[in-house]
Amino acid sequence: MGGFREYDSYDALGLAGLVRGKEISPEELLSEAMERIERLNPSLNAVILKMYDQAQDSLRKGLPQGPFTGVPFLIKDLVSACRDVPMNKGCKAFRNYIPDFDSDLMSRFKKSGVMILGKTNTPEFGLMGITEPELHGPTRNPWNLERTPGGSSGGSAAAVASGMVPMASGGDGGGSIRIPSAYCGLFGMKPSRGRVPTGPEFGQIWQGACTEHVLTRSVRDCAAMLDAVCGPAAGDPYPLPKPVTPYLGELDQDPGSLRIAYTVRSPLETEVHPDCRAAVEHTARLLESLGHTVEEKEPTVDGSALARSYFMMYFGEIAADIMELPQVLGRKAVPEDMEGPTWSLGLLGNAYSAGEFVLSLRQWNLAARAMASFHQEYDLFLTPTTAFPPVRIGELKVSGIEETLMKVTNKLRLGRLVRLSGIPDRIAVETLAKTPFTQIANITGQPAMSVPLYWNSEDLPLGVQFIAPSGSEALLFRLASQLEQAQPWFERRPSAE
Repeated sequence: MGGFREYDSYDALGLAGLVRGKEISPEELLSEAMERIERLNPSLNAVILKMYDQAQDSLRKGLPQGPFTGVPFLIKDLVSACRDVPMNKGCKAFRNYIPDFDSDLMSRFKKSGVMILGKTNTPEFGLMGITEPELHGPTRNPWNLERTPGGSSGGSAAAVASGMVPMASGGDGGGSIRIPSAYCGLFGMKPSRGRVPTGPEFGQIWQGACTEHVLTRSVRDCAAMLDAVCGPAAGDPYPLPKPVTPYLGELDQDPGSLRIAYTVRSPLETEVHPDCRAAVEHTARLLESLGHTVEEKEPTVDGSALARSYFMMYFGEIAADIMELPQVLGRKAVPEDMEGPTWSLGLLGNAYSAGEFVLSLRQWNLAARAMASFHQEYDLFLTPTTAFPPVRIGELKVSGIEETLMKVTNKLRLGRLVRLSGIPDRIAVETLAKTPFTQIANITGQPAMSVPLYWNSEDLPLGVQFIAPSGSEALLFRLASQLEQAQPWFERRPSAE
């Protein structure tokens, strides 16, 4: 197997161009990708399901003609269903679940011409900013095997950063594309709410907080794939039309002189690592050198209230997921069907009233209005993507005391008692302390991107985040292209194997 040693010298569009020019065949690209997965995955644990037979079958049948025809591609094992392929969602309860349909987004991925050859690791239900599910074990960061690649799209990030594939799918409900992109030196964009379809299984995911797209090494791959998959599907609750100008065409456009506000202060008033502050300060200087106006300023939002509201959604969505499990299991769900913390969070979801849930979500509108007002003065908002460099594998594991408390809570169903203790508020702050900057864009529905412009003294990548007004992906792509030209990152590769 293998043989195309220049494989990772090309991005996805570059490989597609070689296929169109008949300089290389899809079969050769598939062989190289398979060889790399076999060689790299034992140390990274990025790919949890190999679909080599399906990929070869798609070649025999003939791939659709699209922008990425013949390009190897991996899909995250969450949210988007792939017909006749197991879908675990990082959870024991789904070990035997095989959807009999393609999601709308999966259909569009396939029409783009990619060869899907595997599924990537994700934390249970995509709930964590790290990828360490009990079902499949931890995924490791190719920049440092002792560190996390982030989550929940950690498997996809590790696969792309290590050179297994040039592009992989991801989902983002609170930073799950941007956080792994930041930790793995990749470009990652969360599109606006409604830009990418969620059907037919879902109307909105996580009350509209979650959307899906891809993680890439080049800006143009991200833009071209968004061109391929964007646009409403029947029944979408927040339909956004396809752009008049393709996003790929925006990369040649000058962004002009932008007014960009920035902050290095956590919205939760928690610590921000000096390296993450340095990443933003470095970027601010780069932006000024490119003719942009940069000012330290932040929107008027209550970060702590938003964190509590975000976790209220979290609790409720997990409780609903558990309620739906009999459709998969054929019986009522029990704690042994999932990880202890997940079951505990579901109990908390059942401990609140419908009125409390709705009242909490009204914070989302306040945040959206505050951000819209802020963007009347500033084109973009710049922050660290994360508050800390990638943590060590196992660092965020539940402690022994917390695990004992959790087991008692789960056994006795003490969700209401835990709720009254004030622990949920502490969970919200402590869980988001390492990654407090990304959730606001999910809450407000705005597009946001993580750009790899900084590496610390340990050679760990630290992304910076830009948030734009709703529907303004084109503006982000213009700036990203300018930054990519000013400070190229494509050739910077991890050495860990």
